[in-house]
Amino acid sequence: MQTLLKSTGLIVILLTILGVSAYSKTVSVKSPNGETECVLNVGEKLTYSVLYRGEKVILDGNMGLKIKSGPVLGLNLEVVESAVQEVNETWKPVYNPNETILNHYNELTVDFEELKFPGRKFQVIVRAYNDGVAFRYMVPQGSDRQKCNLENELTTFNFESDVTCWAANYKGFKSHQEGHFNKQPLSGLSPQGYYGLPLTLKVSENCYAAITEAHLDKWAGMYLRTSQHPKELRTVLSNIKNNGVEDRFICTLELPHKSPWRVIMLGEKPGDLIESEMVSNLNPPCKIEETSWIKPGICTWDSWWSRNVNMENDEIKKFIDLAAENEYPYMLIDWQWYGEYNKPEADVTTLAEQLDMPMLISYAKQKNVKLWLWLYWTDVNRNMEEAFNLYESWGIAGVKIDFMALDGYEMVEWYHNTVKLAAQHHLMVNFHGAYKPTGIRRTWPNLMTREGVLGNEYNKFTYNVTPEHNVTLPFTRMLAGPMDYTPGGFVNALKGEFKPQKNTMVMGTRCHELAKFVVFDSPVTTLCDHPENYKNQPGMDFLQKVKAVWDETKVLQGAIGEYIVMARKSGNKWFIAGMTNSDARLLEVDLDFLPDDSYTIDLYKDGEATKLNATKLEKMKLKLHRAEKLKIECAPGGGFVGIISK
Repeated sequence: MQTLLKSTGLIVILLTILGVSAYSKTVSVKSPNGETECVLNVGEKLTYSVLYRGEKVILDGNMGLKIKSGPVLGLNLEVVESAVQEVNETWKPVYNPNETILNHYNELTVDFEELKFPGRKFQVIVRAYNDGVAFRYMVPQGSDRQKCNLENELTTFNFESDVTCWAANYKGFKSHQEGHFNKQPLSGLSPQGYYGLPLTLKVSENCYAAITEAHLDKWAGMYLRTSQHPKELRTVLSNIKNNGVEDRFICTLELPHKSPWRVIMLGEKPGDLIESEMVSNLNPPCKIEETSWIKPGICTWDSWWSRNVNMENDEIKKFIDLAAENEYPYMLIDWQWYGEYNKPEADVTTLAEQLDMPMLISYAKQKNVKLWLWLYWTDVNRNMEEAFNLYESWGIAGVKIDFMALDGYEMVEWYHNTVKLAAQHHLMVNFHGAYKPTGIRRTWPNLMTREGVLGNEYNKFTYNVTPEHNVTLPFTRMLAGPMDYTPGGFVNALKGEFKPQKNTMVMGTRCHELAKFVVFDSPVTTLCDHPENYKNQPGMDFLQKVKAVWDETKVLQGAIGEYIVMARKSGNKWFIAGMTNSDARLLEVDLDFLPDDSYTIDLYKDGEATKLNATKLEKMKLKLHRAEKLKIECAPGGGFVGIISK
């Protein structure tokens, strides 16, 4: 179970005691350190502002909901009661008991009532963290209603100036959410766009922000677009059902009903956003009682990606062997193991005629490797209970479910129901063709990772996975949670030499690829390449040592789309990694994050040979002192990794 380790107690203050009357026009809450603040302005309409270290980040953003058969909920309100409480606790992810996550915030709860007919009640809950602000709506149950239909959410995010942002336009609600986060001014976004979350912004030289959502449940996925005001982002909610048909309503709310959290992450540097745990903290604690079966690790993959692998017993055994040789716990059997997929006759409880699943399961067990299975979502949806029961009897570790490509109300509920049922059958889950994370892995920690990212698979058929893209992802998509990017391509190519081909290349140097295992977050990390491409290759010894989860994370340097340097702790060792875009770069890294003075590092870096052959690297052992700088030359599209020991 996730356990709370410490609680400094609950402090509840009625604001009326402090002189705030029921008819106040302003109610606010500050973070525990006083550096972030959210102010609710109550008048003809309800608005909010967010400040960071006294600087205005959001100014008079609109709040409210449009409910069928009634005026906008959020107009002509009075404050009935307000209260603030402080929560200071820590908890541990079940799959990494060495990591401790701080959840410290001040929470403001405001009860409103409409001054005019129909006199409905309405509640807003605001949490102020040291690293951001979040708020949600609560629609109470009335004496005359137990349900209502949501037509629209009216939340906007208003900025004082034309700030720089990094945004991915998915161009519709039907999307796998796999795109580039392009740098542009806010005014460059389209009023017809479907900009996904997170959306990262540079508010000023000393203030970065990211907008996303947390605890998405019984609601529809959120997108952003500009309005007639070029400095305003407005909320757009998906209205697509699971059958792909648009609904006239966003969803039906069973009352009382809480919306997802609207999250504004804040930091002085872009790396501060990466270190934030707000998205996970805004979700309920673990609901699984016995969790010993939930284990992180690296997973090999008999993918169509590496060499167009055939779905045959002997080929699958090669990937089981790769996992066993490197002491990886998992191997994923990909599509077509049950024959044709995405057809009415597809049956996920049967086998393709050429496969011997009992033999493969036995073979993997002898090698101390557990298997994952790929599933097309509509195929498994027809008989999910039967299938999960069968997989549990086989000893399957987890399921990779693919091609949902929706985040309307029905699909959001499908995600929750699926991961809950999987937990009942001791199955971990990896969602592909998925929407971005919203933190429910805290509640259902068997949800190990998900896609919703333009990852290595696109190297098979596009030129899209550039070094620039790779050093943008940590500051954008990864802020929402783990991403199954599938790193580990060892047919490395310099940018001008890269081309899509059968034996799939990846753009960037070998060290750039190794660095992804430290920089990118995924508690189950899927290794993308073919066993033949790993044989006797430089850097493979690093992949035998790298971890999938970490005890502590430090972002040491970084500029969005340019470079990043991160350090992650595992036990008594630090794994450090850097990546650069297509520019060669000298990285000078301060080592003052190390607690003691003297260390050694096993360093893998680009060398002179790398400039001509991207698969080359230099390996060396160096002495380090925390008062010194680690200076590393990176080739274009390059990087480095190192293991720091006492």
